[in-house]
Amino acid sequence: MRHKLTISIIGLLFGTALFAQQNLQKPKLVVGIVVDQMRWDYLYRFQDRYGNDGFVRLLNDGFSNENTYTNYIPTYTAIGHSTIYTGSVPAIHGITGNDFIIQATGQEMYCTQDDAVNGVGTTSKAGKMSPKNLLTSTVTDQLKLATNFRSKVYGVSLKDRGGILPAGHFANAAFWFDGESGNWISSTFYMNELPKWLVTFNQAKLTEKYLNKWETLYPVNTYVQSEPNTGDYKVNYKGLKTSTFPYNLKKIAKDNGLGVIRSTPFGNTLTKDLAIALIENEDLGNNPTKATDFLAVSFSSTDYIGHQFGTNSIEIEDTYLRLDKDIAELLAYLDAKVGKNEYLVFLTADHGGAHNPKYFQDKKGNAGYFQTNEIKNQLNTILNEKFGSKNIVRSLANYQVHLNYQEIENLELDTEDIEKLIKTFLLKQDGIAFVASMHDMDDAVIPAAIKERMVNGYNHKRSGVITYILEPQWYGGKPNGRNHTRNLGPV
Repeated sequence: MRHKLTISIIGLLFGTALFAQQNLQKPKLVVGIVVDQMRWDYLYRFQDRYGNDGFVRLLNDGFSNENTYTNYIPTYTAIGHSTIYTGSVPAIHGITGNDFIIQATGQEMYCTQDDAVNGVGTTSKAGKMSPKNLLTSTVTDQLKLATNFRSKVYGVSLKDRGGILPAGHFANAAFWFDGESGNWISSTFYMNELPKWLVTFNQAKLTEKYLNKWETLYPVNTYVQSEPNTGDYKVNYKGLKTSTFPYNLKKIAKDNGLGVIRSTPFGNTLTKDLAIALIENEDLGNNPTKATDFLAVSFSSTDYIGHQFGTNSIEIEDTYLRLDKDIAELLAYLDAKVGKNEYLVFLTADHGGAHNPKYFQDKKGNAGYFQTNEIKNQLNTILNEKFGSKNIVRSLANYQVHLNYQEIENLELDTEDIEKLIKTFLLKQDGIAFVASMHDMDDAVIPAAIKERMVNGYNHKRSGVITYILEPQWYGGKPNGRNHTRNLGPV
């Protein structure tokens, strides 16, 4: 879905020879939409409940590329957004997780962390962000280069990583949400002060206005594609003992803060509002130089809600029905502002979403939980007995084993012996399907497609040297909520 789509966009933007026989007209504006954690089947699962002007319009008037797959592991928000917009993989673009470890030093690094910049519109650490950790250029960067920087490029998302990474290194700006203040912010990587229109937008306090009440769009008994009783698989809002409609968001916000809007469908609506305000005030699609402009929009509430309530919840169905209306409003605005057939929209997802393993277990399916911290402690105990150090394994983050190379070097240990012991131990654990060191992938007895994904997801400076793959419907986590993938199953 990602790579072929990105190539098509490049062809349209830069007039390359994808369709050499045709004289393609460049769009005035490209709007890239990423729906965080959107499963492919949501296009059709809820299709009879969508209106005609959102998802259905995209399907009817556009092209749906459905014969592709994610060719790397692991799958996280930062990796997905980076891969979509670079057409590359973590091994090359360097974003190997939402958080990763610099292997040479052991330093933990957040994907968009940049301690050299300051926040704009905030004094908190939430503003100390930039795309500097992204090693390759994006389609938005290439657009800037192709037009001698005449194109205007912006990124918008509740998540900093969802706005910053797609917008690339040369963006005019990226804006993201500060849950502490309820405002949209940026960083000095882009500017020294927020544009006046954004200050005005923040002063309207839409966050507070949307945090009122969440009830289902339609009678709750019509949500037949969702489980009516999924309390055992949900994570309740702070302050609530149960999760049932309607939700009093005013009360919930008092206990959870303004950032709780992320975990409601109105976080998507707020994002749509900002996208429209940005297009209007920055006059995107009406570039006086005739260059194509680009707006990267990532709808993040789908991810927060998916994690909290689960794939089969009424909350997630209602969220997509509401997002359908938000997309329809955005498309209608683009029709009026830029003109029909004058802009290009693509929609994709950064990763999928798996059913809650406990839900699968209760339905008598195979599933389970991999106790990451417990396994890490057991590993270090065994390694200590063999090599005399309790700190050889730093972390099992991102389904990888991260070694403490400074400790190994100080003790003059053999990394090959350490890797062999770790692999032998992991393969004996419940829920483990495959384990491989990146040093001996050629000899690993692993299906070729999975091996390719392991290699594509490995960056030797930022990834653990050993990757482990869990069995279908297993993941490292807690019984409530859910994770991005089924590991060996489709998403």
